[in-house]
Amino acid sequence: DVCICCGSLRVHTQHPLFEGGMCAPCKDKFLDCLFLYDDDGYQSYCSICCAGETLLICENPDCTRCYCSECVDTLVGPGTSGKVQALSNWVCFLCLPFPRSGLLQRRRKWRGRLKAFCDRESENPLETYKTVPVWKREPVRVLSLFGDIRRELMSLGFLESGSAPGRLKHLDDVTDVVRKDVEGWGPFDLVYGSTPPIGHACDHPPVWYLLQFHRILQYARPRPGSQQPFFWMFVDNLVLSQDDQTAATRFLEADPVTIQDVCGRAVRNTVHVWSNIPAVRSRHSALALCEELSLLAQDRQRTKPPAQGPAQLVKNCFLPLREYFKYFSTELTSSL
Repeated sequence: DVCICCGSLRVHTQHPLFEGGMCAPCKDKFLDCLFLYDDDGYQSYCSICCAGETLLICENPDCTRCYCSECVDTLVGPGTSGKVQALSNWVCFLCLPFPRSGLLQRRRKWRGRLKAFCDRESENPLETYKTVPVWKREPVRVLSLFGDIRRELMSLGFLESGSAPGRLKHLDDVTDVVRKDVEGWGPFDLVYGSTPPIGHACDHPPVWYLLQFHRILQYARPRPGSQQPFFWMFVDNLVLSQDDQTAATRFLEADPVTIQDVCGRAVRNTVHVWSNIPAVRSRHSALALCEELSLLAQDRQRTKPPAQGPAQLVKNCFLPLREYFKYFSTELTSSL
């Protein structure tokens, strides 16, 4: 048995999507990169090796996967990548009706194998949900707290213009909201919340938004044992204190990442994000305390709102949800 990603004989585990082994370094790369997406809505790396320079994009409108020329030529046959590039409408190896192409053979029940692989091999304590076949995907049901993310989700195709009421529920004040209210509005697939943007007046201290988000999140979670994919995200606009951030990590049982809006050498906006959406941690990382304090000082000195609001800054973090929910447009818009 060999690693089908790099050819190493030091096989650590089995590839979750295709027949063959996987070495430890390729396993780590696969876990980090599998759910990363580019701005065009397609995955950033090869679905076999999670690397590659020249990527072949599946043209099935319901698929977002890519494959590198190196893997295709090695595993399917020399020159195959050139033939694929000459096709006007190529369908990838996970979408084809037959399982084998040359030496590349799709695994049976690969969605379940992928979930088991992530649960077994990942150091992330958050649960990985089994991806959903396209014919079973339903429109996402969203509860948006404090910040409204309707425009961002519409630009990604998750919500249609004029979507039926109930697909997104937005609440600015949840003081009097109880479990019965949330259960009556739901069920929900995605819960989003944020602290107010810097420079905006607010009626509550910053930690109030965290505590209320955590409370409502418990009401919105599926019942124990449910197989329903359920995602959440909380965004801090650098207004939580260090103690509040520690509390957020403890309550939400996830470490934060830092996402920046950078123009040249200037950091125009920065947010902290806690989330269970796949690959959020892969694309972004935490900053050192001294860097955070420097960024915070810059934020405090601003005389005008950031170029991108918090919801716009984290918009592309929602792209992996295409593996779970129906989307109505394959053409992403870069501006709102």
